[in-house]
Amino acid sequence: QYPLELRRRAVRMVAEVRPDYDTEWAAMKAVAAKLGIGTTETLRKWVRQDQIDAGSRPGTTTEESAELKRLKKENAELKRANEILKAAASFFAAELDRPHIRS
Repeated sequence: QYPLELRRRAVRMVAEVRPDYDTEWAAMKAVAAKLGIGTTETLRKWVRQDQIDAGSRPGTTTEESAELKRLKKENAELKRANEILKAAASFFAAELDRPHIRS
């Protein structure tokens, strides 16, 4: 995982140096090498995500992905709570059905 500021800087640099290269990939390759980013593909993903977040490319924005992740986590927690409540309800229902001996 690379720091957010490095990712932002790399994306900005690709946009700045793009006119100096024949292809976007060549610009990304040069920036990745200059900043010590492991692979050009990593930088390509950052650039594409930035384009999605800016609205210039279709796809799921970073904000939408975070919200979806939060909702999935909340949904899982609610399902667990629901299972616990169902188990408790079954237990107490069984207790109510049991005959009680009074003295």
